[in-house]
Amino acid sequence: MRLKPKILVIVGPTSSGKSELAVKLAKKLNGEVVSADSRQVYKGLNIGAGKITEAEMRGVSHHLLDVAHPSKQFSVAEYKRLAEKTIDKILDKGRLPIICGGTGFYIQAIVDNLVLPEVPPNPKLRNRLEQKSVSQLFSILKKLDSRRAGTIDKNNRRRLIRAIEIATAIGKVPKIKTKSKYSAQILGIKLKDDELKRRIRRRLNLRLKRGMIAEAKRLHENGLSWKRMDQLGLEYRYLSQYLQGKISKKEMTEKIYIENWHYAKRQMTWFKRDKRIDWIKNSKSDKLALKYCQ
Repeated sequence: MRLKPKILVIVGPTSSGKSELAVKLAKKLNGEVVSADSRQVYKGLNIGAGKITEAEMRGVSHHLLDVAHPSKQFSVAEYKRLAEKTIDKILDKGRLPIICGGTGFYIQAIVDNLVLPEVPPNPKLRNRLEQKSVSQLFSILKKLDSRRAGTIDKNNRRRLIRAIEIATAIGKVPKIKTKSKYSAQILGIKLKDDELKRRIRRRLNLRLKRGMIAEAKRLHENGLSWKRMDQLGLEYRYLSQYLQGKISKKEMTEKIYIENWHYAKRQMTWFKRDKRIDWIKNSKSDKLALKYCQ
């Protein structure tokens, strides 16, 4: 029986230190990092999306950063297709693919080899749905596909609209897990709430100092609409509101902090369902992580 190729997966909430751990392990295990972040795939979303810098990469190859234009929707199916090609190339070089990120659906698409329906965008439907609140969108999805509603982030407008779009086109999404292509070792970083909150606040302050507001302004000047920035969520939603004069800088900063904390909790809710994950305390626990990888 042919053995499945091994991949290492590193998950956890925003600001937990996933990228730092991935770099450490890549250097020790002859690995290359494949990003699994639904906003870091976009070009130009660097500071706001917390994209790893070249200095932080420490010479380790990183993939699936800057692969899509931010004005276009980038689907999970597109991510899966690119990720599998990238993983195969890394394996062909005799190196270890290290999937690193906090987007649970991206991770699941690879680890569980999800079969994802190819449904083209429906602009008319999307325009109608954009007028709905997230609670209304969730109710619509629940009626169309209750099973998908049970697994989705009910506060994520973009995902809700896409799920409704798919359910409208093909009915209930069939069970989409299939035989996995890889033997995945999954490590998760779990921090105490107080520590994670401190990290989120510290990271936000650092990004503001590095020019996050100027980056958002530049993105808009280069053609990224306020509406699209709102769709991208988290930092970019509130940066766009501040740049339009709708909220103060203080309000923007606090809203970004609170939304990141809520996002981190949603991420942990998603990952805690996966009993395959070996949890470690922080990114400094690379020696313990290595034991799990043996």
